Amino acid sequence: MHVVLVTGRMFRSVLPYAREAGIHDPLVCYQGAVVADPDTGEFLRHVPIPLELARETIAAVEAEGFPLNVYVDDELYVVRETAESEAYARFQKLAVHPVGDLLAWLDKPPTKLVSVGDPLELDDLEVRMKERFDGRLYISKSLPHFLEFAHPDVTKGSGLEFLAGLLGFTRAETVAFGDGENDVELLEWAGYAVAVANAHPKVLAVADYVCPSVEEEGVAQVIEAYLDSRP
Repeated sequence: MHVVLVTGRMFRSVLPYAREAGIHDPLVCYQGAVVADPDTGEFLRHVPIPLELARETIAAVEAEGFPLNVYVDDELYVVRETAESEAYARFQKLAVHPVGDLLAWLDKPPTKLVSVGDPLELDDLEVRMKERFDGRLYISKSLPHFLEFAHPDVTKGSGLEFLAGLLGFTRAETVAFGDGENDVELLEWAGYAVAVANAHPKVLAVADYVCPSVEEEGVAQVIEAYLDSRP
C-alpha cells in the first residue's frame, strides 16, 4: 500500500512532515507541478509556468494591487517583505527572499505564483484572472487567503496520475482525501473520493463519502477503519 502526500506546498515545506511520518513514496507538491523523491530530493516531474506567461501573470496581478509570491528552484521570492509574506513564511516555516522588481528579476520559469490577501478580495481577483487567462493557467485557492497560479496542465490530480504511472497503481485502487478547493481534481481522479466534513463545498460535491471533520481526525478514522478491515 502506498501512502502519498499530495499538497500545494513547496517540496522543502512538506518534506519535514513526510520524514516525521516515515513516508518514502514520492511527494506530489506545488499543486502537482512537482513530484519529488523525499529521500534523494530529485524532481521526478516538474511542470513550471512558461516564462512569458509568468511575466504576464505577474504584471496582471500587480496591476490589480495584489502582492505575489514567486517560486523558483524550491525557494520563495517576493518584491519586499510584508506582513502577508511574513505570515506566509511563518505558516510554511521557510525563508523569504526579497528581490525588488519581480519582472526585472525573473529570468527562468517559476514553478508557481501565489497571491496572499483578504479572502473576499481574492475571490473577486480569482474571477477576473480566470476570465483573462482562461485555459492558459490553472488558478485555484489552496486556502481562503491564498490564490495560486500554475501551468494549465497542473492539478493535484495530474500530479498523482503521473506518480501512479511510476509506482504502478490505478485510479480504481486509489482513495483520496481532500478539503480545499484545490483538491477537487484530486478527488475526481481517485477511484474513491473522501471529503472531510469541514471541506469546501466544491469538494463535498465530488466526494463519495464525507468523513468527520479535521477537528475529529476524520482522515485518521477512515484509514484506521480500512486497516482494521484487512484480513
